[in-house]
Amino acid sequence: MMRAAVLHAPADLRVEQVPVPEIGPDEVLVRVMAAGICGSDIGRVMVTGTYHFPTIPGHEFAGQIEKVGADVTGLAPGDRVAVAPLMPCGICEWCAAGKFSLCDDYDFMGSRSDGAFAEFLKAPARNVLKVPDGVSYDAAATIEPAAIILHGIHKLNLSLGDAVAVVGCGALGYFALQFAKLSGAQPLIAIDVDDDKLALARAVGADICINPAKEDALAAVRAATAGRGVAIALECAGSGPGRDLAILATAKQGKVMLYGTAYGDVTFAEKAFARMVREELEVVGSWNSYSLPFPGKEWRDILELLRSGRLIVEPLITHRATLDEAPAIFKALKERSFGPYHKILFKPNG
Repeated sequence: MMRAAVLHAPADLRVEQVPVPEIGPDEVLVRVMAAGICGSDIGRVMVTGTYHFPTIPGHEFAGQIEKVGADVTGLAPGDRVAVAPLMPCGICEWCAAGKFSLCDDYDFMGSRSDGAFAEFLKAPARNVLKVPDGVSYDAAATIEPAAIILHGIHKLNLSLGDAVAVVGCGALGYFALQFAKLSGAQPLIAIDVDDDKLALARAVGADICINPAKEDALAAVRAATAGRGVAIALECAGSGPGRDLAILATAKQGKVMLYGTAYGDVTFAEKAFARMVREELEVVGSWNSYSLPFPGKEWRDILELLRSGRLIVEPLITHRATLDEAPAIFKALKERSFGPYHKILFKPNG
């Protein structure tokens, strides 16, 4: 048996003993060493629920292989690994094209299948990547959100010297800032209403930090870009004001990348819609983090950036907790009473 945080209904998360998963011939059993809370987990656990009940949530994680299936090669017990949570069908036209994020019939750890808020988890061997020596489990548990951002960056042809604004500097924005900096963004502008997040943004390379609650954000962007606006805006807030601001801050024929998830109807301010049309903006959506060879170039690039020390993760991680704390933490996050935080990790195995 093992301990797990099990969702029985929306807002009904219980820590209890459940059976350790049985693995098939092409699967591995992973001892979960670190599992992060994604912003989507808050809504999934506390509001909408998973696709069926009971389900163990959690899809951002890393751990150690405990056991391998009979047909698994290249992996062994004791290997330190990161695991991609998407399980594509492998047979639809999108999978055949290597666009796994668009799979017509996918499975997903933590929402459609059991996830990582547990001591152990089973995963297809093809989803598993070895973690380089010197990269901590905690850092490896953030590869999934980092890969989401890099997946979108790969679509943009961001060039050396492009002015870039990151709107929303939570975990996704934190990685967006670093990847934009590594790609040569100049100036790199961070926009958020939380001064703590802006301080972290400056620490990872933001040239200009703007708090729209305290100053005219559009005026500040124009001042930093000789009146033109940014070549690329990366919208990571997932809010209406964030989307409008990203659009309005973008230069003529610039690009707006939308990452944030919508939880209701999306409307645009009249000025934002007019700017999209009249100034010929390219508005691009980006979903998930996968490509060829599965799970993707994004995942392998980030492993190398972590190994070389060029991608910084530790300042993002503000809280580490036990599984027993999970129900109270999710309740506090839903009620917005948790207090300041950036990334929260559960440590199921200490």
